[in-house]
Amino acid sequence: MKEDFRQFLDRLRQAGELVDLHQPVDIRHIATLVDQAETALFFHNVIGYDIPVVSGIIRSRERAIMSMGCETYREIEDRLQRAISNPIAAKYVNASPADDIFLVGDDVDLYKIPIPMSSIYDGGPMITAGIAITRDAEFGLNSGIYRMIVKERNLTGIDLVTPNNMRMFAQRAFERGEPLPVSISIGTHPIEITGAGYRAPLGVDEMAIAGGLRGAPVELARCRTIDLPCIANAEIVLEAEILPTGWTFPEGRFGEFTRLMGGLHWNPLVRIKAIAMRKYPIYYNLHMPWENTWLAAPTRYAAIRQALKTAGVVVKDINVTLGGCAFWHAVISIKKQPGEAKNTLLAALSVMDLKHVVVVDDDIDVFDPTEVEWAIATRVQGDRDIMIVSNARAKPLDPSLQQGFGVVPTGAKVGIDATIPEGIPREHYERITYAYADTAQIEDYVKGKTDKVGSEGDENTVQSLADEIFAAIDKEPQYYTDIAERFSSHNFSTIARALGHLHTTERLWQDASGRMCVRGSKFAAAPPKK
Repeated sequence: MKEDFRQFLDRLRQAGELVDLHQPVDIRHIATLVDQAETALFFHNVIGYDIPVVSGIIRSRERAIMSMGCETYREIEDRLQRAISNPIAAKYVNASPADDIFLVGDDVDLYKIPIPMSSIYDGGPMITAGIAITRDAEFGLNSGIYRMIVKERNLTGIDLVTPNNMRMFAQRAFERGEPLPVSISIGTHPIEITGAGYRAPLGVDEMAIAGGLRGAPVELARCRTIDLPCIANAEIVLEAEILPTGWTFPEGRFGEFTRLMGGLHWNPLVRIKAIAMRKYPIYYNLHMPWENTWLAAPTRYAAIRQALKTAGVVVKDINVTLGGCAFWHAVISIKKQPGEAKNTLLAALSVMDLKHVVVVDDDIDVFDPTEVEWAIATRVQGDRDIMIVSNARAKPLDPSLQQGFGVVPTGAKVGIDATIPEGIPREHYERITYAYADTAQIEDYVKGKTDKVGSEGDENTVQSLADEIFAAIDKEPQYYTDIAERFSSHNFSTIARALGHLHTTERLWQDASGRMCVRGSKFAAAPPKK
């Protein structure tokens, strides 16, 4: 499969799976518009930026299947397994489309790239679809996808909280007191994203797995300011270094693939040394959570999804499901008080011939099986939340029981406490909520609605706005999105630069909830102890 990123976009367009929006659109509205759309969206005119944005390209099962050149979703898993067993090594090429524009030094300016925010509680604009490539002297190349929050015009964070090979490479460099070179390729085909997203064993090149998926070598080009390769046909490439700061800077929050808001993380900083891009680049923003889910799921089929935590409360709704033949299965939502979930299970399982009961909190729609399954996946630990009662009264028509004349079968009853457990902060279960969802509606934009085009602020405006923001967050911490809305008379780029100015002058920090606050203030989150 020789298709590149742009050819895939064309194929989506021809299939009616991508809609082009040519009118001016505020970057603050992109995430919520993509969330509402049934297709991928291509924003050709993002206010304040010269670069268009595409998002949602793999945000459905159908588009994920298309991206891999498959006929069924199951075929993606089969193809990935073959690629893992039969990788094809990448090959280097002498030229890259991203060679058209090359920016270094003071010309490196992330604020000129239309990097959207996604949800209300985000800590800032985040690069979500960059394939990061690093090298370790002992273990060779490693590729992965890591969120990178924009902090300054040439400075980001990188989310390296989860133990993995990239984190180990960064840790080894940190212990040596050295920066770790990293290339970030943005705007690549989903095949490369899938390869990079696969957690390969140490020493295995993920781009070789991507080559196995393609059936042909992935083409790599050499960076100019660091001794690393990048994806040759990427739209934009950042040449950078993970600084030896350690895991000491606040990062986040950000919506996770769980459909929940993640917490504040502590991470290293990344200095962008150069930006390479096509003459007319396209910025790809991977939209959470579904764009992550549809291509990440096949890479995790070998792993068991562990369910998360639970507790119990007073009954709100009950659904005796059709899937349980209206006899054996009940889903019960409760207004929980400590311990009541288990009591609810004990009581419900004693009723007639109920066989399986799931208890959920009152925020779960018991009539939506996806919601119920999500509650089980994110709120249950099997060893303490699954209750099995053996040799209980059963319905003889149950075909899984012994049958025969004179047999009075007994069976097992199972209860699942899928409520949020005691001791877990409620904010850990804040669902992703997109900014401007009540005012920015995709139907209006499809019909031609345009957003107001503001003027770009000069340096004096940026500094003045920075002082205004500083005064606001000195009184009370605010989420990045709240700041963007409060000062929405300015372009988002101007607001981002003002916050970048506060970071540069070492006045900006975050509190434990991820809100912007004054560094050193009583609200400021403390870094972890070494």
